[in-house]
Amino acid sequence: MTVVPSPRQALDDIALSLVFFTRLPLPIFDFRDRSLADAIWAAPVAGLAVAVVGAVVYAIGIKLGLAAGPAAALVLAATLLATGCLHEDGLSDVADGFGGGKTRDKKLEIMRDSRIGAYGASALGLSLLIRWSALSQLANPTSVLFALIAAHAASRGLLGAFMHLAPPARSDGLSAGAGTVSAQTAVLGAVLGAAALLALGLGGAFAALILLALVFSALRALCLNQIGGQTGDTIGALQQLGEVIVLLVASVSLT
Repeated sequence: MTVVPSPRQALDDIALSLVFFTRLPLPIFDFRDRSLADAIWAAPVAGLAVAVVGAVVYAIGIKLGLAAGPAAALVLAATLLATGCLHEDGLSDVADGFGGGKTRDKKLEIMRDSRIGAYGASALGLSLLIRWSALSQLANPTSVLFALIAAHAASRGLLGAFMHLAPPARSDGLSAGAGTVSAQTAVLGAVLGAAALLALGLGGAFAALILLALVFSALRALCLNQIGGQTGDTIGALQQLGEVIVLLVASVSLT
């Protein structure tokens, strides 16, 4: 695996991240020998694309006379459609598994069940409510754009580091099949995500960075304790928690 992607590999990685992390209409790409583990550094770029979709929807809503609350709800609808609820699914599965399973095997079994339980529904409801309320506090479309860029890029910048620092909890599944994320790839993704936090201003970026590090460490420790590692669902849950945290910081720093 190439430590630093060449320009051609970088374009392949960005395309692969867009295809995997979004449901945006894209042409068919030939990724050659690049894997998700190679391309995970570009996840913040996919987050940037999702953020732009949400910001455009918000701006159109405000232009048509909508209040901030309904416009923020449309932002969430647009970003959910843009990602196919990929990370929301992970959050609900983790909440159900960790909340309802008594053993490691039972937790993993519940997380693979497509049905949603009370823990999962509650986690999703809280995630949507907090994100909506934070976006509703922002004053204008520019602030919403900056908040979305920071939240969607930075939260996805954590994913490679999480895959690198926590072993797969299963021998099969999405995370195990993605391959091994190198330290260099993890660092590159984290740096891109951290750079996006500058959209919150220096104070907001610093606060968000500290909170993201705390949540990252806490979730990693929880996953190791509960199931012995990470899965695709726990990676999705991390993204959701990161997005919530950054939007909460944005509701303070950008108002």
